[in-house]
Amino acid sequence: MISKSKLVFLFFLLIIIGLAPLRAQVYEISLLTCDPGKELYSSFGHSAIRMRQIGSGGQDLVFNFGTFNFQTPNFYGKFATGKLDYMLSVSTYADFIQEYDYYQRDVREQVLDLNGQQRDFLIQHLWAQYDPARRYYRYDFFFNNCATKIRDAFEIALGDQLVWSDSSSMEEKTFRDLIDEYVYPLPWADLGIDLALGSVIDRVATERESQFLPDYMEAAFAKATIVGDGPTRPLVKETRVILEYPDEEFKMNPINPYFIFWGIAILFTGVTFFGHKKKRLFLGFDVALFSVLGILGLVVTFLWFFTDHSATKWNWNLLWVFPGHLVLVWGLLKKNLAPWVRKYLLFALIMADAAVVFWILGWQSFHPSLIPILLVIILRTNYLYYNIGSRRLKST
Repeated sequence: MISKSKLVFLFFLLIIIGLAPLRAQVYEISLLTCDPGKELYSSFGHSAIRMRQIGSGGQDLVFNFGTFNFQTPNFYGKFATGKLDYMLSVSTYADFIQEYDYYQRDVREQVLDLNGQQRDFLIQHLWAQYDPARRYYRYDFFFNNCATKIRDAFEIALGDQLVWSDSSSMEEKTFRDLIDEYVYPLPWADLGIDLALGSVIDRVATERESQFLPDYMEAAFAKATIVGDGPTRPLVKETRVILEYPDEEFKMNPINPYFIFWGIAILFTGVTFFGHKKKRLFLGFDVALFSVLGILGLVVTFLWFFTDHSATKWNWNLLWVFPGHLVLVWGLLKKNLAPWVRKYLLFALIMADAAVVFWILGWQSFHPSLIPILLVIILRTNYLYYNIGSRRLKST
């Protein structure tokens, strides 16, 4: 017969054994924020969710919304037209950190103070999103990216219990201002982005909207609180530095659009002055200039009217990089300049002037390096308009 003391021991042993699986299923949820890299595709940083199972030998996984499949049919065509789907992937924490360690990019972790119900709901939601039928999503740089998908997941899991602490003292910034902060070290990429993106990004972003950038989402998480399940508490209970490297000194590449475009402006000013003295038009320079502007106009037109990119709409760069400039090039190459060429030059002059007005009135912010190019367009269209047809000047 089993003694009473042995029965008590067996009872507590069964309880301990029964609770062991429950303890093994306790997870720590955290937000990982990775600093920007040196290449354009990584220049805005990255965010991911870490799900660490507490206990030795437990799972340590990272949910990453910023991945895509290079094997997607017509990958580059879909990327260019805004039809490329990104996806949620899951990797081990060790593999995730190894990649950022290799590229020497800082990684910080914010451990979140979720209760059991909130934590379980979030985990269920993430695994549901990882289902093959749901893991793909249509990417949008500003409103549906690797950071906003994470924010949305926490808003779904916590509902009204998650409160973003918006600050009334925060400096107002447009979407363009926000991305300029990150691409300033890459002046040519900065120029390309400003050429491709339209006036729709020149409105002020709310604090919540600014969370499309991982650094801003990290700051928002640091200020957020949880309410309604006891005393109000911060969303973040602990911050850890996972990887940290010395900051590199920034050096502006001397081959940048600011220097190059002012050099072009000086060249065209000299050509115009010399042409006026020698009574020559030097149309070869204009053929080169308007060829480049016309080709860029085709790109801007394509991005505005023939893609699903939301940020490339209403792009008033089209006022000065216009596809019709290619027709002007054709007219300038003809031996006998047609009367319509002069009329088109007046049209191009008005369009360039309108671009300057749009810029001054704040309807769209153009890249600062474009000032000399706009001046060149105004200078040459003026010069050609008043001198084409003159018997005193030669076209060559």
